[in-house]
Amino acid sequence: MAKNARLLIGLLVSSLIFATLVSCNSNIKRKPSPKRPNILFCIADDASFPHMGAYGCSWVKTPAFDRVAKEGILFKNAYTPNAKCAPSRACIITGRNSWQLEEAANHWCYFPQKFKTYAETLGENGYHVGYTAKGWAPGVPGEINGKKRQLVGRPYNKYNTTPPTNKMSINDYTANFVDFLDSKPQGEPFCFWYGSREPHRAYEYRSGIEKGGKSIAEIDSVYSFFPNNDTVKTDLLDYAYEIEYFDKHLQNMLKVLEERGELNNTLVVVTADNGMPFPRIKGQEYELSNHLPLAIMWKDGIKNPGRVVDDLVSFIDFAPTFLELAGVTREASGMQPIQGKSLTDILFAGEPGVVDSARDHVLIGKERHDVGRPHDQGYPIRGIVKGGFLYVKNFKTDRWPAGNPETGYLNCDGSPTKTVILNGRNNPATHHLWELSFDKRPEEELYNIKTDRECMNNIANDPEYSSLKEQLKTQLFKELKEQGDPRMFGHGHIFDEYEYADKTGRHFYERYMRGEKMNAGWVNPSDFEKR
Repeated sequence: MAKNARLLIGLLVSSLIFATLVSCNSNIKRKPSPKRPNILFCIADDASFPHMGAYGCSWVKTPAFDRVAKEGILFKNAYTPNAKCAPSRACIITGRNSWQLEEAANHWCYFPQKFKTYAETLGENGYHVGYTAKGWAPGVPGEINGKKRQLVGRPYNKYNTTPPTNKMSINDYTANFVDFLDSKPQGEPFCFWYGSREPHRAYEYRSGIEKGGKSIAEIDSVYSFFPNNDTVKTDLLDYAYEIEYFDKHLQNMLKVLEERGELNNTLVVVTADNGMPFPRIKGQEYELSNHLPLAIMWKDGIKNPGRVVDDLVSFIDFAPTFLELAGVTREASGMQPIQGKSLTDILFAGEPGVVDSARDHVLIGKERHDVGRPHDQGYPIRGIVKGGFLYVKNFKTDRWPAGNPETGYLNCDGSPTKTVILNGRNNPATHHLWELSFDKRPEEELYNIKTDRECMNNIANDPEYSSLKEQLKTQLFKELKEQGDPRMFGHGHIFDEYEYADKTGRHFYERYMRGEKMNAGWVNPSDFEKR
């Protein structure tokens, strides 16, 4: 009897000591649920970092994104390595930077067979995998053993709806998600890619006002590189309305998961592929191009939800996160070596602010996006974001960064805002706006993005910042060499030589200049400079 009492007292003391240690050490990482989580990856098509309610934007209403942030983690410094649809998405699905992806560094490419994706891997490891609407695109995914590759899973696009405007996708994203869930084998975890086509161009002009109930007065300011007029503000409200449509379907999907009892063990990731489809943003490599919204919720897994995290994270961190939570090692995945770092340290750490001080920088860059330059050339850039500064290296300053004027600046989607800027090119009062978005650039750019988020004041030649510039450049080039970037070894021309997969647009510049009528439906006819 005494022996049993002593045993009981010992157990109680041990429990009290353990409880005390846990309560005194907030850094103890909580282990993830032993049950492998579902994964719902939600990606808007062309939405910039500031334009979600959780970041304080008043003229875009995003209750679903805000909920994910409030019940999970809001990331303040998430970046894509490449601010264009296909290469950004290629980074997500492979965990590698775009300059490590051969052809997949480019927009509209043939996806290399050697690069296996996380979705293909999870499909081989017990996950029900699928997507709706826009997955990895645009480009040609290729085949393996005679079967078309499904880079983000099996497509679920059976159901259509009547959207609020005639420019939004008719895909009923919610219904197709339900169809995906209904086809899931009992007890099997799922991985679903919700690839909204909003807020990609084109928009129904004035839809934000006439259908969204918005007012120009809601826009308290516009970026310094845009004209400050009602046309641009109307364009911004149309963009906002499309983001809200993306968010509405996200809200529906969260409700579906709640009703099915699946939400608590679902990792919900909400982001966008690149910045807003406006001049000087989408397709470029500035702060507003690459800095993107990101919120992650996982009720069963995230410690201390409601946190705001300041770590710099990259899109290449998604794939290793998903693999780790699914219990698949990188070696067992069969994927090419992953450059990214799993985000589980942040999910389980419990602290807000800076969780991992080593996450203090990200690399960005691009090669060829849309064609329209001679010989289908790209506009090669590499850059680094660190310590509140952005350093950019432009390798081919003789080229036009948004595409050649005579072929419509094809790397900038047609829009009312673009048209206003181009129409003001020959006006001395507004010519500088054309220069900022479309003119040729210096070899080096450096911006203090803490005070100059719009990247208006290039301090690369300021003696005060010469030492910092060299430090950033040295680190950038060192890491690019370690990552095998061909451009660091004199082989950057290979990116221009990879064949543009869209045959109708191949050799666009030469064919257009010969008088051939070319399809460039993503820009306006007035975008083409006659002289």
